[in-house]
Amino acid sequence: MNGQNRKDIFPGLEVKIVKKEDQRTGKLTEGIVQSLLTKSIFHPHGIKVRLEDGTVGRVQEIVDN
Repeated sequence: MNGQNRKDIFPGLEVKIVKKEDQRTGKLTEGIVQSLLTKSIFHPHGIKVRLEDGTVGRVQEIVDN
């Protein structure tokens, strides 16, 4: 599942995000969603979230557990 639809993402979900400074390299950071920052229901580059450790980025993957 990708992270483009807001309805698929919620606090407590484990995701992989790309931080703004890592967009060129595509390096992913894994963490737990603390809050959703994108207000729209869809975003082509991924819904922007804040992870529990404070990192902000756009969801690229939802980790299946």
